[in-house]
Amino acid sequence: MSANPSPAEQLIALRDPRSPAAEAYRALRTNIQFSSLDRPLRTLLVTSTAPDEGKSTTLANLAVTMAQAEQRVLLVDCDLRRPSLHTLFGLPNEVGLTNLLLQESGDLPAQPTEVPGLLVLTSGPLPPRPADILGSRRMEEVIARLREAADVVLFDTPPVVAVTDAAVLATKVDGVLLVFRAGATRRDRAREARRRLEKVNANIVGVVLTDVQNDSTYDYYGS
Repeated sequence: MSANPSPAEQLIALRDPRSPAAEAYRALRTNIQFSSLDRPLRTLLVTSTAPDEGKSTTLANLAVTMAQAEQRVLLVDCDLRRPSLHTLFGLPNEVGLTNLLLQESGDLPAQPTEVPGLLVLTSGPLPPRPADILGSRRMEEVIARLREAADVVLFDTPPVVAVTDAAVLATKVDGVLLVFRAGATRRDRAREARRRLEKVNANIVGVVLTDVQNDSTYDYYGS
């Protein structure tokens, strides 16, 4: 993978499904499924400790593999500060989550992708106080509606150490996945991310470590 991969290159599970990286994302999908046999995860939030650790790319590829396994997947961009899912999937972002939060009824503004079964709800216009919106009762109503529209709903959020958005939303979903980057994520930040999520009683289901070199076999390794 190039140092600065294009959006299309980052969706490796879609562009090169036979690659070791795509297989790692499928392994991640399987691990998540087996970690929640007694209590299936219908809503899953992904966050990191800092920008550029690969959380959005990880979540997008996980969504692709879940859809490829014939699940109805809804990918939601709750990073209302630096949204990126619309760029990864080449979608417009004029209408999205923030519009849905303002309307009481109407069609769900999720957009189809080239992956059958995978819909993306982009961020929409960025609000002045994202944490207040994500922690609102209206957001709980929206999440309930999203659960009805798919088998699994995946939420992308800002880094949990940087702002409170992820911790606020973590109280409203079934599970949280942390993304760390090998050689970049500081241990103190990793501990702080875990502490903040545990403080709100979030259900941390696991950690994904990106950019791991493993005997030249995997460029990405998810566990």
